[in-house]
Amino acid sequence: MGFSEKQEALVKESWEVMKLDIPTLSLHLYKEILDIAPEAKGLFSFLKDTNEIPQNNPKLKSHAVKVFKMVCEAAIQLREKGEVVIYGSTLKALGSVHVQKGITDPHFEIVKEAVIRTVKKAMGEKCNGEMKDAWSEAYDQLAAAIKTEMKKETTCAA
Repeated sequence: MGFSEKQEALVKESWEVMKLDIPTLSLHLYKEILDIAPEAKGLFSFLKDTNEIPQNNPKLKSHAVKVFKMVCEAAIQLREKGEVVIYGSTLKALGSVHVQKGITDPHFEIVKEAVIRTVKKAMGEKCNGEMKDAWSEAYDQLAAAIKTEMKKETTCAA
């Protein structure tokens, strides 16, 4: 079964709501990541030298926006093409950075859970099982594309 029109609509609808409060939701995303896995703090350059999540850190906000946008774009691509395609240097750069940081499968799962929790915070009662499943599927497909590039990166480096 492919990514349905309804799933794409749910991701797009929630992203439109989330965009209205990116500063708060960005902080929430990283709070969730660190609640789930406090040791992940060292993986983010903008969190390394602090004991709290900085309220006005532009790098944190920028990174969170990229994560949400890429998941949303993944949803659209899943619907249109049946797969996630990140073109050219963007995917290569993502693979490279994730390899350099030592990112593994469990890290992707932590971020997925944090993304779902953040969608829930943003959408409240509207965030039902279908919406969570849609974000989860879109995230999983995006993560799979990044992991494929990570494998290429490690193969080339070997």
